[in-house]
Amino acid sequence: MSLPIVLRAEAEAEFDEAFDFYDERRVGLAAEFAAAVQKVFDSLAANPLIHQVVFADIRKAVVRRFPYCVFYRAHADRVEVIAVFHSRRNPSAWQDRI
Repeated sequence: MSLPIVLRAEAEAEFDEAFDFYDERRVGLAAEFAAAVQKVFDSLAANPLIHQVVFADIRKAVVRRFPYCVFYRAHADRVEVIAVFHSRRNPSAWQDRI
């Protein structure tokens, strides 16, 4: 059974911003980014407890090939994505959301 993935508004905005950035860089790169993030989401939906807790009850999944991480909270009925976060940004930006 897989759980639904629910993105907070901030996480959705971060994803959109990154998608637009990669879309401007090279044809097809944004689609590759989206596919890499979707692969993480699929993994979380199937097994949300697979990743280590990094802050309070928030877990971190790394997006392959791109300098992004997905920070999320596993609930019994869903996976709540807190941030789709560039790894060079200050983590206090997403930590303030919880």
